[in-house]
Amino acid sequence: MRLGVYSGRLRLHGEQHQKTLLAASNYAATLLHLKRFEEGRTLLRKTIPVAEKVLGESNDTTLRMKSNYAVALYRDAGAALDDLREAGTMLEE
Repeated sequence: MRLGVYSGRLRLHGEQHQKTLLAASNYAATLLHLKRFEEGRTLLRKTIPVAEKVLGESNDTTLRMKSNYAVALYRDAGAALDDLREAGTMLEE
């Protein structure tokens, strides 16, 4: 369902819209909850820079995306040491 919302917002508003970014954040959180870490990381890697540009670095949605990205790196059993370092850096920012 969250994929449908995100896809619809993307088509309707484009990737640089607050509602699209919120839908992306919610979809990524769902993917992480389902332990689909690689998919969640890929989506967040793509959308975090857009959120920083459009919403600002201290916006709640942007911060939630960064936090979820760090969680995805940390919880992935296949994560390398560099991934864990990246997660730590992300959380420190």
